[in-house]
Amino acid sequence: MPPVIRFSKLSKSQKIDWLVEQHLNSSSTARETLTQYWNEDQKLQDLHDGFSENTVTNFYFPFGVAPHFLIDDQLVTIPMAIEESSVVAAASKAAKFWLDRGGFKTQIKGTLKSGQVHLMYHGLGSEMDAFYAFAKAELLESLEQINASMKKRGGGIQELSLVDKTKNLKGYYQLHATFETRDAMGANFINTTLEQLATTLKLKASQFQGFSSDVPEVIMSILSNYVPECVVNVSVSCKIDEIGTINGVTGADFVRKFAQAVDIATVEPYRAVTHNKGIMNGIDAVVIATGNDFRAVEAGVHAYASKDGQYRSLTRARIENDTFVFEADFPLALGTVGGLTSLHPLSKLAMQILGNPTAEKLMKVTAVAGLAQNFAALHSLVTTGIQVGHMKMHLVNMLEQIGATDDEKKVLRKEFSDKTPGFSSLRESLKVLRKG
Repeated sequence: MPPVIRFSKLSKSQKIDWLVEQHLNSSSTARETLTQYWNEDQKLQDLHDGFSENTVTNFYFPFGVAPHFLIDDQLVTIPMAIEESSVVAAASKAAKFWLDRGGFKTQIKGTLKSGQVHLMYHGLGSEMDAFYAFAKAELLESLEQINASMKKRGGGIQELSLVDKTKNLKGYYQLHATFETRDAMGANFINTTLEQLATTLKLKASQFQGFSSDVPEVIMSILSNYVPECVVNVSVSCKIDEIGTINGVTGADFVRKFAQAVDIATVEPYRAVTHNKGIMNGIDAVVIATGNDFRAVEAGVHAYASKDGQYRSLTRARIENDTFVFEADFPLALGTVGGLTSLHPLSKLAMQILGNPTAEKLMKVTAVAGLAQNFAALHSLVTTGIQVGHMKMHLVNMLEQIGATDDEKKVLRKEFSDKTPGFSSLRESLKVLRKG
C-alpha cells in the first residue's frame, strides 16, 4: 500500500473512501457505520469536526446522570460520560447510602498549578544564582501584558524560582513558576507565560557577564500536569451503629473489613492500581462530561499516588471513637471556562446540570464521584464480591453480543435475575429457548 499524500487536505468523504478501500475491504457496511454516526445537523457536525484532525465520524459515549448526591449539605446531580457498565449505578448507590448519613464533605486544600522552563548550564552553580538575581525583575516584568487579564480575575503567576536539579541530572536547572488560573484550566495561559520567560531569559543571558561557560540553554518550556498544590479533600463519616447490616454483614464487620481492604491497597501496588482505577471510573466520567482533559487528570492523579516513592491507594479509611471515616485527597486541575467546556454542547449542559459551578466547585463534585465509586466497589468486594452486581449490569451487553432478539432478551433477563450470568450459560439458555 503506497503512502497517502496530503490526507489532511481531503474532504471527510474522501478520507472515508480511502479508509474503506485501503483498510476495510471496501465494505459498504463499514462505510455505512462511519456515516450513520454523523450528526444530521451540519452546523453541529462541523463543530465536532473542528475539535480534532482527520475526523471521519463521531465516537459516542453514553451520557448519564447520578442523582441525589448530598455534597456539603446541598443536593447535586452529577453528569457522567462513560462506556463501562455499572459505574453510574454504583455511584448512585453510594450517593443513596450516604444521603441519610451526613453526605459528602469537601474542602479545597489548594488551587495552584505549575510549569517550568527547563535549562542546561554546565558552569558553576553560583553563576546561575547570580544570573537569576540579575534577571528576575525583568523576567517578571516581561509578563505584565500576558498576566493582565488573568490578574483582573484574581489569578496570574504567583511565584518564580530557580531550582538547581544538577544532583539529578548534570547541568540541569529549571525556572519553576506557580500559577493561579481561577476558573480556567489555564494550559494556554501557563504555556504562553513560560515561553515568554524563556525568551526574556535568553535575552538577559546574552547581557550577563558572569558566565564562565556557555550561556544557559533553554531545552523546553511547558506546564506540568502534576498538581500536588491543586488538591481537594473529600470525606464521609458516620457512627458504626448507623451502618446497619449490609448483605448479611454487620456494620462492625463491614467497616473493619473495609478499612483492611483500603490498607491492603495502601501497601500492595498490585491491588492499588485496580483500586485507583475504580476511583478514576468516577473521576474520569465527570471530567469527560464537563469537557475537561481526563488524560491530564489521570497522569497527575497517578503521580500523586506515587509521591512517597511507592504507588498507593488514593483513599484512606479508619475507625475512631466508634466512627467510620473514609476520605481522600485528589489533585484535580479543572476548568469551567474555555476549551471544550465552552464549545461542546453536552459539556455546556453538564455545567448547567451542576449549576454552572466555579472551578473549585467542579473539583469538589469530581472528587465526590471518585470517592463514591471507590466506596461502592469496596462495599461489594468485602460483602458479596464484585462480580454479582457487575455481571448483572453487564448482562445487557452480553445479550447483545450473543445475538438475542428483544423478546429473547426479556426472557433471559428474567431467567438470570437471581444468578450471575456467563456467556456459556447465556448461550445454552438461548439455545434451549429457541428450540422450545
